[in-house]
Amino acid sequence: MKKSDFHYDLPPELIAQAPLPERSASRLLVVPPAPAPFADRRMRELPELLAPGDLLVFNDTRVIPARLYGRKASGGAVEILIERLLGGNEARAQIGASKAPRPGSRIALEAGGEAEVLGREGGFYHLRFHVPEAFDAWLARAGHMPLPPYIQREAGEADAERYQTVFAREPGAVAAPTAGLHFDQPLLDALAARGVEFGRLTLHVGAGTFQPVREEEVSRHRMHSEWFNVGAALVEQVRAARARGGRVVAVGTTVVRALESALDDGGLRPYAGETSIFIVPGYRIRSVDALITNFHLPESTLLMLVSAFAGRERILAAYAHAVRARYRFYSYGDAMLLWPEAAA
Repeated sequence: MKKSDFHYDLPPELIAQAPLPERSASRLLVVPPAPAPFADRRMRELPELLAPGDLLVFNDTRVIPARLYGRKASGGAVEILIERLLGGNEARAQIGASKAPRPGSRIALEAGGEAEVLGREGGFYHLRFHVPEAFDAWLARAGHMPLPPYIQREAGEADAERYQTVFAREPGAVAAPTAGLHFDQPLLDALAARGVEFGRLTLHVGAGTFQPVREEEVSRHRMHSEWFNVGAALVEQVRAARARGGRVVAVGTTVVRALESALDDGGLRPYAGETSIFIVPGYRIRSVDALITNFHLPESTLLMLVSAFAGRERILAAYAHAVRARYRFYSYGDAMLLWPEAAA
């Protein structure tokens, strides 16, 4: 496979730059298996599309304010994007600067204190922060919400709440699990009244989720690693849903990645650890029966994942429909409800 096999054209004005006033007001493109037609719905209509006994699985990771600004000793501007907290006052991060900082150098931080560069591995730096309090507490006060690079504005006060799901509780992500952004309490209440059950897992989304596939040969791409936890309670919920004939519906590609990483030959099992799973067409997704997801960037690993689930041609046709129908794309954009590709 070539990464160009997953290209599509998107008018820039369809990239959502801000969320809608109401989370569940987003549009929802329903994509059943071919040849059934696409359906243009609203997110608040989701209860009508699910059945009593279905299980919705959410990612409860919480986005940390991972973007920091500072200056090198030379005066050059620096942008730091935390990738992962390493314990103590240390972190792995990406650094944007006119010239790469060297190990041993220090960056004066806009919010006070310094970041010391301990080393570099690939595109990430190992930093130690010299700040007047515990780093996680300091970061919560001093950091900025890390909006994705395709949102062409600075993060504002509203983003602290809207670039966070209403069920977020485990801090550690540096990008939101964006399919979950469409759920508000009225929608959750309507789903519960319908008889839909909720399960949770944690996958801390890393900054690597925005890294492009640089190799034309897809098989040569190396995925970034992310930490996840599938608990015993969720494993039991999945087992019970299957037993009663309910469907397991993933809210986001991060849920699919976590569940697939926790599978073995005996089925789903509790597991906590790292995953660098790379799901592309040809891989059979076994853990979920449907997928709610946002629209993804051309030639991205996430577009490849949804193509593995619903079929590449079907996905590209759905994206073409969404462009014609003027759907809003990416993190603050609209959503899709995908059903798996019909067996040949």
